[in-house]
Amino acid sequence: MSGAARVFDLAEVSRRELNQALHNAPDGESFNIVNPRGAHAVACGIAAAIDVVVRGSVGYYCAGMHQRGRILVEGNASTGLAENIMSGVVRITGNATMSAGATGCGGLLVVGGNAGARCGISMKGVDIVVGGNVGHMSAFMAQAGNLVVCGDAAADLGDSIYEAQIFVRGDVESLGADCVPKEMRPEHLDTLARLLAAAGGATDGANAGDFRRYGSARRLYNFTIDDVDALQATAAAGTATAIR
Repeated sequence: MSGAARVFDLAEVSRRELNQALHNAPDGESFNIVNPRGAHAVACGIAAAIDVVVRGSVGYYCAGMHQRGRILVEGNASTGLAENIMSGVVRITGNATMSAGATGCGGLLVVGGNAGARCGISMKGVDIVVGGNVGHMSAFMAQAGNLVVCGDAAADLGDSIYEAQIFVRGDVESLGADCVPKEMRPEHLDTLARLLAAAGGATDGANAGDFRRYGSARRLYNFTIDDVDALQATAAAGTATAIR
């Protein structure tokens, strides 16, 4: 860090002014954001190795499109926290509502409390650690990365999942289409231990051995014909047309 943290009071400056200052900052600077009062799109698109602390709760899309650096939110966040995160670290001490970490391609998102519905939807390489519970349809169509849930998971976990990994310490209400329990092999325990260590105190002392793993049964990778007779009839009609 280069000297004392710069302070931005969102009761006095606009979010545009704040975000522009964050975009212009060189590596190593640090920022304190006070009085966020549920503002949307706080600290979006950061591309430098800077440290940002948001002292209070935020609205939609906080830390969206995050690329480098570290963001800490001391409070709660609404929809789309760290949406499309590419790298770096985003942490929140409280709860996150819907779609936390949606479409994330890399980096680490840590939610100290609970996360709402569709946490990690369509994740593409991000690692997400949730200290509490996750809502329904979490990891829906998750393609790559890891979702770690230290609490319980609501209905339809991992629906239509691709190759992401899900680790849950608590109960799972139900699994979505093509999501099944998986063997916990040594490499998965290593991955989980690394993520729990990176998440720090948010995991409430969880150990890798406490979790179960879920992933894709790969049944949805190929289209299955239910009516073979209809398929053959269609093929025969096509052949006859070609002959004519």
